[in-house]
Amino acid sequence: MKPKRSMQRNAFLFLLFLGFISLLSDFTHEGARSIYGTFLGLIGASAFAVAFTSGFGEFIGQALRIPTGIIADKTGKYWLMMILGYAINLLVIPLLAFVDASIWQVAIVLILLERVGKAIRAPAKSALTSFTSPHLGAGKAFAIQEALDQLGAFLGPMLVFIVLGTAQGSELSAHQLAFGLLGITAVLTLILLVIAKMHYPHPDEFETKTIERGFRGNPQFILYMVAISFIALGFIDYPVIAYHLDLTDRIEVVYIPLLYAVAMGVDALSALLFGSLFDKIGIRALVIAMTVAMLSAPFVFLFAGIPAIVFGVVLWGVGMGAQESVLKAVVASIVSKEKRATAYGIFNSVFGFAWFIGSMVVGALYAWSLAAVVAFSLAMEVIGVVFLALFVHAKKNGKTKTSENQEIA
Repeated sequence: MKPKRSMQRNAFLFLLFLGFISLLSDFTHEGARSIYGTFLGLIGASAFAVAFTSGFGEFIGQALRIPTGIIADKTGKYWLMMILGYAINLLVIPLLAFVDASIWQVAIVLILLERVGKAIRAPAKSALTSFTSPHLGAGKAFAIQEALDQLGAFLGPMLVFIVLGTAQGSELSAHQLAFGLLGITAVLTLILLVIAKMHYPHPDEFETKTIERGFRGNPQFILYMVAISFIALGFIDYPVIAYHLDLTDRIEVVYIPLLYAVAMGVDALSALLFGSLFDKIGIRALVIAMTVAMLSAPFVFLFAGIPAIVFGVVLWGVGMGAQESVLKAVVASIVSKEKRATAYGIFNSVFGFAWFIGSMVVGALYAWSLAAVVAFSLAMEVIGVVFLALFVHAKKNGKTKTSENQEIA
């Protein structure tokens, strides 16, 4: 019993290491992300350029996870992928401090590179987190990691809010100062990452038993990919929301990162709630969360009052928290450990491609009709929830079960 307790304690401490790495990294890139939309607008980018950057960034940041996930599984070099990915993901952000209107295209390149860095490290990070699930529960493991992750995502935009509110000079110079200051936490993240690697060189040893199941010919995995594709299609990214709020003067620009910080705080609480709920009732927890979150678009885009907008962003945070915890926990429960980084790569690539297509549609519809944006978002989310419900029903009735000894190519 003692070795089991010791392993559980070590798994929890390792998860805390990953959580604090996520806290610092999200402090950096979510702080930056909270002002991507307004920054691009200040240096001359159009609404379509903002939507394109947001959508294409998510696409490449997700599509590249297939090869990076395969590399992580084939080589077992999870830590190398983490260090390389985080370095690219974070160190490009302070470089945005040197971009102005004369070279606004460079800002787009840097923002896209930030997403590439995340693509390199994300499958390895998800796999490392999943290895602790036998001791902590998949839902709780991803929820704890996400909660610390989102604490950083709350504090980063708060710093940006303070900088924008107190910095002297133009709005553009205030944005550039914020990007520069975020470079400090970028460096701290990399230092903590190296320390974690030294203490836990082989975290895959936490999971000694695993299901013998992969993703090829796995009907659970396939149906799940269909469901999350529709969820991604209809979920509107925050830079588009920020651009809308700034363009329509619904809220002062200085409060936009503060609003994002609020959403990240809700995200953290949502992750803990629905992650714990997942361990009790399974994927039905995600069905509940996305049913609530789909109402965010009407409140953000169709109402002018600040209370309605804040409520809409809070609902958006609920959806993000559930996505970041439960979506990943499901993969850990249906795919074996040896194929998990690859499965996460496929999962994220499918999700990112759908997110990209959805962002392009939203960008095009935005210039035509806000009601059309909301209708598209609601339609896609409803279809996604229906497929999730079908997944629950099929699994309950044994229709999506695969053989325990299925051979994975």
